[in-house]
Amino acid sequence: MVNNLRSPKIIKLATQRGIVRVEELAEFFSVSLQTIRKDLNKLCSDGQLERVHGGAIIPSHIENIKYEQRKSINLLGKQSIGQECAKEIPNDICLFMGIGTSTETAAKLLLAHKNLLIVTNNLNIANILKKNIQSKVVVTGGNLRKSDGALIGQPALETIQNFKFDLAIIGCSALDTQGNMLDFDTQEILVNQSIISQAEKTYLVADHTKFLRKAPIKIASLAKVDCFFTDNKLERRLVEKCKLWSTEVRYSK
Repeated sequence: MVNNLRSPKIIKLATQRGIVRVEELAEFFSVSLQTIRKDLNKLCSDGQLERVHGGAIIPSHIENIKYEQRKSINLLGKQSIGQECAKEIPNDICLFMGIGTSTETAAKLLLAHKNLLIVTNNLNIANILKKNIQSKVVVTGGNLRKSDGALIGQPALETIQNFKFDLAIIGCSALDTQGNMLDFDTQEILVNQSIISQAEKTYLVADHTKFLRKAPIKIASLAKVDCFFTDNKLERRLVEKCKLWSTEVRYSK
């Protein structure tokens, strides 16, 4: 198979899995490691992929990946994380659900929950949870980010600061090896920081691809999170830090 036929398949696999690895691609296409490295180098030089150790990922750099593309990255991993998180959300609470495709996946599993007061700055989540006739949904004000249905800015902050949440579910665009949650939009960062301060407990839902990405602005440390739901084992050093911070780490099945 010539390179121009492999390239779209490689990009599709990177989107589905979050990362493509040289050895796995060589086996998949029945070609040499050197051939795959050349393919990846070309895709990276064209800006379609970004090299990481042993493979490549969909690039993000200083701007986030497009919403429709983010939704499909590691979809099975996000679904398993959502299932694990949803099991830990009780009925009869005030719940905040934030921006992100992982939080949206978790929201889809709350349609049978009862007596929730759900506050969100994510129009996609509001549309999902309006089907839960046994719970109420409050949408914050804010500036609409048309690319993904997020509400940010001062009106969103003011709504959030008027509530005390029993539990908040948040996401992030990237995580570094020190355990810092990272994102791209300053206004979104301020909203997330306010959510954490107003919540009795905070859960983070983030799949393993977040450790492969970079983002320029810090939201907070995992020390501010009560439970981190993810789909792959963390590095030992970060596991030890989470223990020191009393941050529980839950792996989806």
